[in-house]
Amino acid sequence: MTSPIVVMGVSGSGKSTVGAALAQRLRVPFADADDFHPPANIAKMTAGHPLDDRDRYPWLETIGRWLAGHPDGGVMSCSALKRSYREQLRRHCPDVRFLHLTGSPEVIARRQASRPGHFMPASLLASQFDTLEPLGDDEHGTAIDIDQSIDAIIETYMSRTTGDNE
Repeated sequence: MTSPIVVMGVSGSGKSTVGAALAQRLRVPFADADDFHPPANIAKMTAGHPLDDRDRYPWLETIGRWLAGHPDGGVMSCSALKRSYREQLRRHCPDVRFLHLTGSPEVIARRQASRPGHFMPASLLASQFDTLEPLGDDEHGTAIDIDQSIDAIIETYMSRTTGDNE
C-alpha cells in the first residue's frame, strides 16, 4: 500500500514534473494543486499579489479531501509552504507523506524563467521563500535538492522511503 504523497516546494521547484513522474513510477493517480485554485486565487496571483491564509484555506481543504479520497496512494503537487498548511492536509489524511523539493533562489529563478505563461509570476518568488517553513523533524517527509535530474530525484526519494511507500 502506498500512502498519499504531497510533492511540495516553492513555485518553479518542479513539483508538477516530479509529482507526475513519481505517480507514474508508483502507478497511482496524480493531481496538481494548481488545478484546484478557484478563479479568484488565480486572478490574484496573475496580478502579482501573493495569496494569504484566507485565500488558501478552502483550496487546502479541497486538496486535503483529494488526498483522503486516495488512501491507497496518490501524488499531489502542492506548495504546502507552511507547517500549518501541511497540518491542515494531515487533518484530512494523517498518513500523507511529503517530498520537499529544495533549491537555491538562483536555481529556482532559472527554472521559473523557462515556464512561459504560468500564472505565478517570478516576482512572487521572494514571497514564496519568505513563507517557506521547511519540514520539521516530526513531519513524515524528506527534502531533496532539485539541482539534479528528475530520475535522480525520484530514485533518491524511493531509496529513502522504501517500506513507507511500497
